[in-house]
Order: sequence, then structure tokens, then C-alpha cells
Amino acid sequence: MNFEWVGPASLRLRSGQARRLSGRHFVFPLIALSLALQASTVSIAKTKHSPPSLTPDPGYASALAAANRFLQAWQNQDHEAGLLMLTDVAKQNSSEDRLEAFFSSGRDAAYEIARGRKLKAGRYAFPVALFASRAGIGNAAHPQKSAIVVVRAGKDEWAIDKLP
Repeated sequence: MNFEWVGPASLRLRSGQARRLSGRHFVFPLIALSLALQASTVSIAKTKHSPPSLTPDPGYASALAAANRFLQAWQNQDHEAGLLMLTDVAKQNSSEDRLEAFFSSGRDAAYEIARGRKLKAGRYAFPVALFASRAGIGNAAHPQKSAIVVVRAGKDEWAIDKLP
């Protein structure tokens, strides 16, 4: 079977028009369409927002490293290393029993740190998820989600100002 759509007479080309669109004359509309598409693609690319840089400012990477070291101490149940990283404010806001319980994370403890944000100069907050294997903190199915606040404590020193 051979099906052929036959449009209304107003859409059909007359023989002279068909000859003019055949061959080399048919290339011009294709070139014009191609250039129009290319121009619109370039303008769209220019208007899209560029992704945030990986290190928004010089202190970000150092603050992130400090948060990572602190959470490694939590994961390894290294009370001493973790306590040394706390500011006086963080120590005053946590009882000894709470700190002892916090650093008793369990054998299969793990953590995730999400992209942080600058709160103000020398102060960053990092969302974290703690996966602890002991009761009261969480487990693999239900991690404890919180944030850790890291502050500049000296020229090249960072401290934890808020526990997760």
C-alpha cells in the first residue's frame, strides 16, 4: 500500500515553486535555521549560572578539614583528640556525660559531611549525618542529622564551636 498525504491546495507547491526550492536554493533555509539554532544555544549558555566554586574562600577548605578531623575523632572514639578541638563555649554547653556519650559512637560508626556555608568571617556550618551503632545516637537506617560549626581559633587553627 502506498499512502500519500495530500494537503490543501493552498499548501501545495506549484511546479515553478518546487523547482526553485529544489537543489541549491533549498540549502539557504537550512543554513539560516542552523545559524539561528546556534545563536540561541550560545545565548542560553551565557545566561546559565555557573556552579559555585569548590573553595568559596581561603578559609573554607581549612574549616572543612577541621570538621573532618573532629568527626574522625568521633568515629574512632578518640575522646582526647575530640575534646582538644572544642572551644570553651562548646565545652560549657555540654556536660561531661554528654561528651562521654557523644564520643562512644560504636564499632561501625560513620559520618557524612555536606557542603558547608559561611556564617560570617571565620565561622562555617557543615551539615552532617552521623551513623552510630549504639542506641540513642542513631543507626545505619536512621542517621542523626545535624550541623557542626567550625570557627577560626587562631591564624592557622580551627575549633569546633557547636557539636552535632
